[in-house]
Amino acid sequence: MGLPVEFLYLVLLLVVIVVLFVFLKRPIYEAMLVGFILMVFVLGKQEKIFIYLLEPSTNSLFYAIVGFLSLAYIFSASPAVDYVLDFIVALVGRFRGGAGWVSLISSTFMAALSGSGPGNVAADGVFTIPAMIKSGFPRALAATTEMAASSLGPIIPPSGTILLAFGVLDILYPGQYPFSAFWLAVIGVGLWFIVQRAISLYIFIRYYKVEPIPQEEIPDLRETVKKGWKALLIPVIILVPFILDFALKDTFFTARLGVEGANALSNSILLFTPGVSAIYTLLISKNDLEGGLALPNLVKFFRKGVRRIVPVAATVYFAYALSGLFKDVSIGTNIGLWFQTLEMPFWQVVIFFPLFTTFLGMFIPGSSQIAIFGSAIVSSLVFAGVNPLLAAAILPAITSALEGMTPPLALAMYTAMGIAQSGMKETSLSAMTWVLAHLVTAILIMLGLLPVLFI
Repeated sequence: MGLPVEFLYLVLLLVVIVVLFVFLKRPIYEAMLVGFILMVFVLGKQEKIFIYLLEPSTNSLFYAIVGFLSLAYIFSASPAVDYVLDFIVALVGRFRGGAGWVSLISSTFMAALSGSGPGNVAADGVFTIPAMIKSGFPRALAATTEMAASSLGPIIPPSGTILLAFGVLDILYPGQYPFSAFWLAVIGVGLWFIVQRAISLYIFIRYYKVEPIPQEEIPDLRETVKKGWKALLIPVIILVPFILDFALKDTFFTARLGVEGANALSNSILLFTPGVSAIYTLLISKNDLEGGLALPNLVKFFRKGVRRIVPVAATVYFAYALSGLFKDVSIGTNIGLWFQTLEMPFWQVVIFFPLFTTFLGMFIPGSSQIAIFGSAIVSSLVFAGVNPLLAAAILPAITSALEGMTPPLALAMYTAMGIAQSGMKETSLSAMTWVLAHLVTAILIMLGLLPVLFI
């Protein structure tokens, strides 16, 4: 049986984007828009084009990403960033590639709480990316190190993406696997990807010869805290609301506000935190900003940020519009049905599906992949010989984790690139090395060569 026509649609979209971006040197957001418009007409959905274009405006994550990108600009353009960078350098500057290890540890943990790789890049990358650049990381590597760390979030509990994967398992095997067993299996899978990130980071640090910062350039820790304690509160203002929401949502907020009220509070925290943090950053920096917080100076200040924020935001927006279009015409469902007609040996299946979801991640968010393809992927893996618990546990790793790292969707990469101000070509190449290492790890896990705890 030949390939379904849905594959041709995806290939056509990829060709259009590559031609516009690589050969015609157009901005990536412009290529995404042209690709979206072409797909609308190819799929005969002209009458709904404005619906697809308006749909991303209802996605709270999109506004959160824009908000944190704005915060990143404010923070990086204000004197407050110097105090935080000095504090990080004082802590880890004596270690080789120390800022990269801070990124790996902190961003993995915080992204697991938020469940959003791109959102965490925007929040945590404000601190870690400039620190890595200052400690000798190439800009592209700083961006992709943060991208890779934050992309681990959706595959580690308590990320909400894990609940989607468990839903697939429970539909296929109702009542057979308790959620506690699945939770532990996901942790076992996640540990291997953390090890993979650590090994990759170590190799990059050695390859690029990232050295510790010279001792004479490392600021005194006590003096740094004394001078910059107000700026050091910015991470607290950003992170504490998310930690409280995670810790108290089920036991406190849901009991008092109900499920819908607690979910609305979570969305409000995601949306309001960057705004509150931005206002605080401006207030503590008013005496150090030339012209202070006078209106003309603020207009001039934010005008410079438009060129940094808008291109990334536009790329994210059109990526979501494309995903809505593809979901509406059931491209994923039709491809999933086709998969079930194939008879592939075990080793081919465990190689094919990570490659396939990597390809889908160029256009479709990971949560949508799980919703559309999850049952077909898990069923096919189990039919080939993969343990059902493992097949479902690794689903977020080959969908949501890869989605944020694989161009042209690559929301986590674009967000990190916007903060690092790195070039598209070198950042994309660096990102693909992380993607390749991630893919190899996923395949080795499913082959049984990397045994997973708790399964």
